[in-house]
Amino acid sequence: MAHQAAGIVLRDCGDVEAGVRELRQALRQARRAGSAERETDVLAGLGVALFFAGRTAAGLAAFEAALRRSSGVLAAQVQYRRGILFFRLGRFPAALEDARHAVVVLRRAGDTLWTARALNLRATAYLRLGSTSRADADYVSAIGLYATIGQELEALDPLLNRALTAHVSGDLPAALAYLDAATPSYQRLNVPTITLRVIRCAVLLAAGLAGDALAEAEAALGEIEQIHGHLTEKADLLLMAASCALAAAQPQAALDWTRAAYRLFRTQRRSWQQALAARVLIEARYKAGPVSASLLREANRAAARLDELGSSDAAQAHLLAGRVALELGRRDDAEPHLAALARTRRRGPALSRVSGWLGEALRAEAAGRPAGMLAACKRGLDVLDEHRLALGASELRAQATVHGAELAALAQQHAAQAGRPRLLLTWSERWRATAYAVPPVRPSADAELNASLAALRAVTRGLDEARSQGSPSASMQKEQQRLESEVRASALRAQGDGQWTRTPFSPADLLDELGPAQLIEIVDVDGSLHVLVCGQGKVRQFAAGQARDALKAADFARFALRRMARSRPGADPASALAVLDQAGPALQDALLGPAVRHLGDGPVIIVPTGKLHPIPWAILPALQDRVTSVAPSAAAWMRAHRAPEPRHRHVVLAHGPGLASGGAEVPDVAKLYDDVTVLDGAAATADQVLSALNGAWLAHIAAHGIFRADSPLFSSLRMHDGPLTVYDFERLDRAPYRLVLSSCERAGLAPAGANELLGLVSSLLPLGTAGIIAGLVPLNDQALVPLMVDLHGHLRAGQTLAESLYRVRRALKDDPVQYATAASLVALGAA
Repeated sequence: MAHQAAGIVLRDCGDVEAGVRELRQALRQARRAGSAERETDVLAGLGVALFFAGRTAAGLAAFEAALRRSSGVLAAQVQYRRGILFFRLGRFPAALEDARHAVVVLRRAGDTLWTARALNLRATAYLRLGSTSRADADYVSAIGLYATIGQELEALDPLLNRALTAHVSGDLPAALAYLDAATPSYQRLNVPTITLRVIRCAVLLAAGLAGDALAEAEAALGEIEQIHGHLTEKADLLLMAASCALAAAQPQAALDWTRAAYRLFRTQRRSWQQALAARVLIEARYKAGPVSASLLREANRAAARLDELGSSDAAQAHLLAGRVALELGRRDDAEPHLAALARTRRRGPALSRVSGWLGEALRAEAAGRPAGMLAACKRGLDVLDEHRLALGASELRAQATVHGAELAALAQQHAAQAGRPRLLLTWSERWRATAYAVPPVRPSADAELNASLAALRAVTRGLDEARSQGSPSASMQKEQQRLESEVRASALRAQGDGQWTRTPFSPADLLDELGPAQLIEIVDVDGSLHVLVCGQGKVRQFAAGQARDALKAADFARFALRRMARSRPGADPASALAVLDQAGPALQDALLGPAVRHLGDGPVIIVPTGKLHPIPWAILPALQDRVTSVAPSAAAWMRAHRAPEPRHRHVVLAHGPGLASGGAEVPDVAKLYDDVTVLDGAAATADQVLSALNGAWLAHIAAHGIFRADSPLFSSLRMHDGPLTVYDFERLDRAPYRLVLSSCERAGLAPAGANELLGLVSSLLPLGTAGIIAGLVPLNDQALVPLMVDLHGHLRAGQTLAESLYRVRRALKDDPVQYATAASLVALGAA
């Protein structure tokens, strides 16, 4: 028994070969003692250890020997353990049969511990065979039994498996909640987190968070090397890491990890996993390029093998084979694969159905049936909307759009090539800034989230003070990172309410609403920019430049604006102005092309793609002398244009600490309005500012801002008690109708998902804000003071934000620093 215990511990802690040696010694001792029961139990433990060591045939033989020597409860315990091997080998019906028999015998015998274990295995087999409701019921029963006997460690397994069940069912918030609930127990018990990390990877991939999933996989690989983990577990982890690398556009890493996993699966005789690895390996080779006839043959074999095994991965294998065949121009070879994929479009979880509709769309396109292709694209995106409505977090809603990117691209490519501008506008709007259209889930009642945000403000303020005094800050920085992780995790767990019906976009309605204005929608089709000029009852289409050229010119322009904002009084701005003079025409050629001759004389609303939002539009020659505003989509502009103004014209002015100007514009601006609340000094706390902003007609916040490209929802304004983050703004019941941000680069928006944006603007527009003025780059505090006072003078006179900014900018042309400051501001929305 001592040797057996040592063997089990060594096996489960990663030293499998040492565990096998101990278990063989235990087997010899049991035979010498003449104990058939002990010999049977040791044989079962040895069978598991041999499997973990990669010696599958020897492991199964040990189980057969154990079953020949046993009956009753002991035989049921052996069958349970053999069921684990069958499951790992992909023999799910055999695993289910062993688990079912074990549950009946062990439950009748009143063996609580082993009944819980067998229930967990039965549930896992059910899950693999598609019975999610039965699986979840068994997991709940297993957790309850473990709780009655104080088995906290083993109870983690069914809890993690409930996360997997939720993931398979498409309930990502619930999956994340189960994972977060299990994490503290792992930390308290100080046990390896490999399984936790692998399941988290799968959930993050489904959520479109490929970067997070890859980081989790790399951390798990480091951990398994450190603890010398099981080779079977390492093989599974390598395959998951490869899938994460593929999603994160790192095909070479995916190739390396998949090859290593494939070799291990082959050694372990795990045919099911070997077939899965073959599919991932072919996909990695496909993405690394080029395609070839031999790659198509391998893709065909992978799809056939997964079909034979009854794997849900067969659908992705058929998609891969279909893609390869289409790129080789072999439509007849692609047809059966795409047809097989299309058969999944009406059953299963939402993301599986989206893939099915993609198969149908590709099939229709290959057959020259554009109407069928567009219909399939529409149905697939409708299913994805259904999936996104189950998500409460704005980050998850934005990232989930990646699953529909190809459907949207297919439709846009067809419309662009067909020269049908209204159709291209409709499809561009169908998949542009869709997160703005879905009613937000306000987390104001989430006490845990609110407490974490308050703690984060306190720690961040303390960290700033420690750094300013040169005091040690490593521990506070670590706590800040921990709290940020806690806040984000809490937000991601939010459930959507599903209460929304999409309003179809109508080009005719847009044209009626524009009046004398022109709306310019920029569409990126495979890196080439197409410009849609909407106005005067028409939608016209023009080919412009390349997206990469526009982004390069924009980088130079923002560099020049930052340089001028930082220039000292009396410094010569000539070199920065020269950069702007070159960047403006270059941006105009790339972004607008020949469309620039059709802008008319009225106001212009620019609707760029997600990546093109941080453009200083005021430096484009054609836009310098006209009222210009920016919107995430035409539909978002229409909603902002229709947003009702508050009856009471209440104004809120707030300024945070550390401004070079001391918020000097705030007292002067306050004199312009009758009904005004001023928050400064100790009164300008995050909670007080949020409370005042609710439902205000106009708000002006003068505060240093930080744009976090790495984590956009932690972008913040610095208030008296710490950062006011985007997560805080999402707690508003009704955002201010108009908002002026006199701070650093608060118009910063990070592209997310397919064509979405994350940042302050993305959180406020769905909450009722109709217009925002904010900076694209860090601003000159001193130069902002007179500029903002003049801006509010125009607002007070009844002009819109865009009109006011235009008039301020025109009056500053003779002052380079002031003009650069005005050109660094952008008017967003329609108010």
